[in-house]
Amino acid sequence: MTSKTSQPSAATPLFDLQALVVAVRRRRRLWSSLALLGLLAGAVMAVALPAPPAAVAKVLVTHQADQPNDTGTLMRTDVALLGTTRIAGQALQALKSPEKPEDFMRDYRGTGLTNNLMQIDVTGASDTEAVARAGALARAFVADHVRRMQEAAKAEAKALLDQRDRMRDELAQVNKSIGDRAQTGGGPKASASIETLYARRAELNSRIADFDQRAAEARTGAPQLVAGTQIVDGPRAVRHSMPKAAVTNAVVGLVLGLVLGLVVAAVGTVVADRPVLRREIAANLGASVIAELRRTPRGPAGLWRSRRTRAAHERLAATLARTVRGCAEPVSLLELGCARDTGVLALEVARALAADEPVVVVDALPGQELAGGRRRPDDPTVVGAEGAAAVPQHERRLGVGSVAPGTAWTDLQYLGTQTVLVVRAGHGSAAWLHTVARQLADQRVVVIGVVLIDPDPHDRTDGTLWDGLHTALRGQNERLARRSGAGRRGTERLPMWAARVPDSDQEAR
Repeated sequence: MTSKTSQPSAATPLFDLQALVVAVRRRRRLWSSLALLGLLAGAVMAVALPAPPAAVAKVLVTHQADQPNDTGTLMRTDVALLGTTRIAGQALQALKSPEKPEDFMRDYRGTGLTNNLMQIDVTGASDTEAVARAGALARAFVADHVRRMQEAAKAEAKALLDQRDRMRDELAQVNKSIGDRAQTGGGPKASASIETLYARRAELNSRIADFDQRAAEARTGAPQLVAGTQIVDGPRAVRHSMPKAAVTNAVVGLVLGLVLGLVVAAVGTVVADRPVLRREIAANLGASVIAELRRTPRGPAGLWRSRRTRAAHERLAATLARTVRGCAEPVSLLELGCARDTGVLALEVARALAADEPVVVVDALPGQELAGGRRRPDDPTVVGAEGAAAVPQHERRLGVGSVAPGTAWTDLQYLGTQTVLVVRAGHGSAAWLHTVARQLADQRVVVIGVVLIDPDPHDRTDGTLWDGLHTALRGQNERLARRSGAGRRGTERLPMWAARVPDSDQEAR
């Protein structure tokens, strides 16, 4: 069937999450290497930079304004006071150390465990020095806190006593006025004034007694705060476990490296814009993906291939051989990012064709790997691009070339007017795939299909284009137009090879 519409049925999403996930998964070497590097770096840091000797002490701090629903404001104030030069200076004086308080403040810190419990962590040159520093700091803080509480109690008691003394002075004046009125006597008005003075004297006596009581309570309240503020856990050295520190640092480094690697891989994928899905590659090249193959490893590992991989190569070679036999015009294999795999595939196709007719492989790959490499005795003849003109007309010619950057586009039509693109997934950018499709169309080279190398094994997208007339393959459209008659667009659809050569049990749609 042929679709008549040339407009996409749905808008292209601005951000393809599936493509991003696949691209990041394909770059697992990057983020796994960074994760491993972080793991090793964390373990090495634990060994090369061990934790300095440290000591810890705990202090119970009571406050005059303690409330059960306190949010920790008072303890945060105490922690801030611990980190002042006054406390640090008093501790250094007790240690008889010439160190500056500003420098000493960098070696310790306070932490509020509860509303009334503070922990002091101190480092030193040795465990003994760290313990001595922690004890001096704890004692200096307790002494400073007690002194502040006593000063506050004394100030409050003094204020109450001063108020009491003012009330006594006023009481003396009232008593004097009462005595003067009693000596002079008088009428009813004098009696009413004396009654007022008596009431004022009684009020003053009550207030004086109240100030005396409050002052006494203020003085007796300070000892409770003093007794409550104390060192509840004496200074002791903190034991550091090297294996535990190495494991902890290694895990932290692993997580940080993994996160960094994933971020770098994701950003690099978005910036590079290299399609990895069948759907994207087919859309950018304007041709269907007809087969998928795993990438052949280099070196000795490439000599061993599983039975499934060999079967996939044989099926694809047989399919391409049938396609080439049915073409009256020369056919070529053009690679993008997989020259070695394309050369191997070309030899397999040529061997399949050599059973019926003589075949010559024209090697135009960079470096001419086929023409200069070692081959089996029964392999077909391989010539370089310069020897293509000497190939007899009765022999089948199979061209092998490249569409990588730097390609001489005008030479591709001499390799074959029809071609199969062998593309490595994630190698070329979307812009370069468009360039390949446009240049092949300008050279009147018809793209039969795309063989995808190293695909994502979890790719479930469709790579078949049922209507390619709206794509960049102008040469293909013009060839159809010439076959259908001048001035009339051909309605015949190019044959789509249904043969799928998967390298796994998953068949592409």
